[in-house]
Amino acid sequence: MALFGRNAGAVKQLDEKLHRIQMNFENNYKDAAQMNLKEMEVLFHELSQAGKLSDRQKNDYSNKLEELNGKMKNFTHKDQKPTWV
Repeated sequence: MALFGRNAGAVKQLDEKLHRIQMNFENNYKDAAQMNLKEMEVLFHELSQAGKLSDRQKNDYSNKLEELNGKMKNFTHKDQKPTWV
């Protein structure tokens, strides 16, 4: 996603959230990754409604959110199976 143009601030905020989600996901920080995903969803909807994202950006980030929601559906500590059972 290019950081140039009139939507640079909005795109940068969303990209930072994506980066945090990815880092927490890779490090198995389940609660933090879930929290960051919820924050990103709120931010995305706020920026979309404020008209700070182009249609292409809305589509791209919507697809990324859908993919992340699928990956993290059961990504919680309560769903983790103990290895000693």
